[in-house]
Amino acid sequence: MSNKPTRRDALCRGANGFGGLALLHMLAEESRAASRQPHFAAKAKSVIFLYMDGGPSQMDSFDPKPRLNKENGQKLPFKPPTTVFNITDKIYGSPFKFQQHGQSGTAVSELFPHIATCVDDMAIIRSMVADHSEHTAANYFLHSGSGFQGRPSMGAWANFGLGSESENLPGFIVLDNGLVPPGGIDCFGAGFLPASYQATLFRRGEHPIADLKPIDKTPQEQQDKLGLLAKLNQGVLARFGAVSEIEATIQNYDLAFRMQSAVPELLDISKESEATRKLYGLDEEITAEFGKSCLTARRLVEKGVRFIELLTPARKGLDRWDQHSNLEKGHRINAQSTDKPIAGLLKDLKSRGLLKDTLVIWGGEFGRTPCAQFPDNGDTTQIGRDHNPYGYTMWMAGGGSRPGYVHGATDEFGYFAVENKVHLHDLHATMLHLLGLDHLKLTFRYSGRDMRLTDVFGNVVKELLA
Repeated sequence: MSNKPTRRDALCRGANGFGGLALLHMLAEESRAASRQPHFAAKAKSVIFLYMDGGPSQMDSFDPKPRLNKENGQKLPFKPPTTVFNITDKIYGSPFKFQQHGQSGTAVSELFPHIATCVDDMAIIRSMVADHSEHTAANYFLHSGSGFQGRPSMGAWANFGLGSESENLPGFIVLDNGLVPPGGIDCFGAGFLPASYQATLFRRGEHPIADLKPIDKTPQEQQDKLGLLAKLNQGVLARFGAVSEIEATIQNYDLAFRMQSAVPELLDISKESEATRKLYGLDEEITAEFGKSCLTARRLVEKGVRFIELLTPARKGLDRWDQHSNLEKGHRINAQSTDKPIAGLLKDLKSRGLLKDTLVIWGGEFGRTPCAQFPDNGDTTQIGRDHNPYGYTMWMAGGGSRPGYVHGATDEFGYFAVENKVHLHDLHATMLHLLGLDHLKLTFRYSGRDMRLTDVFGNVVKELLA
């Protein structure tokens, strides 16, 4: 029998050869990213994004507006812009009291008594601006700098730019607390970047990652199976040339095997001290779930994970921070669920010397309006607020951000940012800067041009830097 390849074999091998060239380029990019150095000296090594899904109200949390209470129930003296719903023009004063805290004297709502004790470590941005007032587009914009689906998340960009310092865990992890935001897991995707940079979702429950639990009786049996699988895969590669799907499968199996021992240890909180459990609120029903996620985030930082995002905890009968009605009750429950764990996280990071290297960011996809919104049944006691991307609040702490600082301002009603506006593109540029990355240079060639997180916009807000 002749060993001369047929035309079919030649075409098959040739085609995979061209594919191999593309794969080698992709693997080279990934290899460079895994050991890539920052563009300049970094202040932060990791980011923890505390995502408050739904849009917390700025005038009820970190941006007090006394005029709202003075003119409660009166008409707004200007026509409000169109957002999502047909709201009234009646002013709604905040049902929460504000008080100054810390050496900085920063005013914080009674909703956050624990976070208020950390204001001297925080840079509060009261002049955030975004481009979308609808949840799905706003979530994509917050996470990827684009209101359209399919762009890389900021976590993917950070992972791509710097790689991961962890050998046994992914570089980008999302901790699910029961509410995946509108837009779904595409909010955490890699888009056109190599798939290895997308988020790994840790779900609630005994087995947070699907199909990760070992099914073999002994570790040796599993190693033998993986060894056989690797040989078979290498045989396919030797015959047909490099195939990206096979290479990716091999890498995924390898990482998954390492994660099988790392993840259970990471999530085991049984050995934590009583002081730590109280610090994060693990001993209280309303804070236990989000407290565990905050504690896990601290552990992930210690393990070298580059970007960690925490999703909003689910509460029965409550729709995130999206209170179009009964804002007083909804915001109070959401705040009680997250306030103590977040303060615990900040204090724990600081006590361990980790806060200086960890950038913590808090916020949602937009804020709320100063006008009253009533439920469909007309109950005027169940007042809520509509979406507002024109002026709202986010804050950051640690990682080289400026402590004890309040940046920017909204108007007297809290509707529009009027002083030192910070667009989301600016926030992304500033976050990357603190990681040692120039947002103008962190690019990926796609669809004929160099793409970046900030698109063709964004400026580093130097006032937010320590």
